[in-house]
Amino acid sequence: MVKWKNGKISKWIRKAELCISASLLIGTTAGAQLPDDNTVVSAYILQYREIAVQEMKEFRIPASITLAQGILESNAGRSDLAVKANNHFGIKCHKGWTGMTFYKDDETKNECFRKYDNPVESYLDHSRFLTGRDRYKSLFSLEMTDYRAWASGLKAAGYATNPAYADLLIRTIENYKLYQFDSPGYTPSPEESGSRPAKPTVPAPYPGFRLTGKGPDGHDLYMNNRRRVILTNENDLLYLIARNYSVSVGKLLKINDLPYASAFRPGQILYLESKRRKSEVKYHTVQPGETLYTISQLYGIRMKQLYSKNKLLPGGEAIAGSVLRLR
Repeated sequence: MVKWKNGKISKWIRKAELCISASLLIGTTAGAQLPDDNTVVSAYILQYREIAVQEMKEFRIPASITLAQGILESNAGRSDLAVKANNHFGIKCHKGWTGMTFYKDDETKNECFRKYDNPVESYLDHSRFLTGRDRYKSLFSLEMTDYRAWASGLKAAGYATNPAYADLLIRTIENYKLYQFDSPGYTPSPEESGSRPAKPTVPAPYPGFRLTGKGPDGHDLYMNNRRRVILTNENDLLYLIARNYSVSVGKLLKINDLPYASAFRPGQILYLESKRRKSEVKYHTVQPGETLYTISQLYGIRMKQLYSKNKLLPGGEAIAGSVLRLR
């Protein structure tokens, strides 16, 4: 378990403006400070409850437990480990870990923690971590709605060394009513699930973009180069977009020539179908500030084809004023 420290709020929960009552958790761990900002904690819950519910349905880990652990272990997304390594559950490297790593002092100096491309990966790994270790096996015979038993079981299994860990989890769950997410019938309202109409912050429409209607999350749907595309806004999360359009995060990354999830930038053009090998436009004159990537998104042409048609090495860039072949 990590020691909580105040730090910058994660970019994933910036601009949240929700408030709940002023009461907060009383207990603390040694050398730790629990969140004292209900607005931040509420925003954290709003941000991650959907994936907590999804993980509950797949792995039978109560969403309330997952959220409470995330709040406590990451200081509601503000700990160094959460901000710098996207690790929201204090999971250390352990034997067999082959992913990215992050080192920081904890119970001993310079300990190895797991590092992720984004917080969603941390949530997924948390599920795999609990289901993949024998010491947590007894937890899965408990009722998913019995968060008290789960909290006690996690402490007994050695998830954390703090003797008050179970009580801290229970208080967090009850203070923020996280138990509501454990109900099999829980369904978020459109406002809760992020399905409110989205206002694109990038200029629209672009030349060639044709408005065709509304997506399930309220985004304007366009066709460009015979492919469906949306214009994302500053509050969008790739995970929610993937869920709303019934496509995996991995496929969205591949479609949009993104190497990893954290390369996604809210406010960009995002294709929902594979871009084509050629554009309906023959040429493009490179403008100052443009990159091959922004051009490929503007015309719906694959990066690989853009390199090939213009005899450019992968990773290279075009000079402003040069003319690119798009067909």
